Amino acid sequence: MGKWSKRCWRESERPLSVLARIAFTPTAATFHSNVKTRLLTLAAAALATVALFDTTAPAVNTKSLTPADKPAPGLERAIFGGGCFWCVEAVFERIDGVKDAQSGYAGGHKPFPTYEEICEHTTGHAEVVLIDFDPKVVSYEKILDVFWHAHDPTTLNRQGNDVGDNYRSIILTLNDEQKAIAEKSKAAEQKNWKTPIVTQIEPLKVYYPAEVTHQDYYRLNGNKNPYCQAVIRPKMEKLEAKGILTK
Repeated sequence: MGKWSKRCWRESERPLSVLARIAFTPTAATFHSNVKTRLLTLAAAALATVALFDTTAPAVNTKSLTPADKPAPGLERAIFGGGCFWCVEAVFERIDGVKDAQSGYAGGHKPFPTYEEICEHTTGHAEVVLIDFDPKVVSYEKILDVFWHAHDPTTLNRQGNDVGDNYRSIILTLNDEQKAIAEKSKAAEQKNWKTPIVTQIEPLKVYYPAEVTHQDYYRLNGNKNPYCQAVIRPKMEKLEAKGILTK
């Protein structure tokens, strides 16, 4: 279980090739003695798999946000990166006072990046989560506290088996006040770690929402995606045990 990485799951999301190997093994041949029957079985399995996984290529994103774009009245905004955005989004969706958590890309130089480009490590962007929250219910300081607990801020360009600059730990601030609070919070958090925190703190330039297939990923796929089961679920349970998340 500990060997699962997001790349592992991306490789396992190739249903037709996997089913082809299964359908044409000697064991399968025992039950499907002729080619026609095996092809029909494979076709049926493929249709079932398409119903389970959305294999349609997502449309190119044409939206972006800057610090000048404000959240809804009465809300404040935070943007963090702490590894796979499926994980970070899943955590913050469980925090009281958080009204929206959206996966996206920021911190790089490529306009309107795609997920495939992010995974090639050529855009400079990190996988991040945009969080709109009610400051009357939860403060920016508390949001930061959850952020520190939700990932390891001492591993450079890595979270567990997810490796690459897109998985780096980063806080993208929207104003000078957030910058001051983030730097103070980072200094305080360092006392809890023996090795230096490598989390970047920098002002947001542009944020790009990720493709729709990455939104609410754990909520929609937690029971059927091996990565969710092997990586995200244990993290959620750990945060529940610490009292960071309510059960």
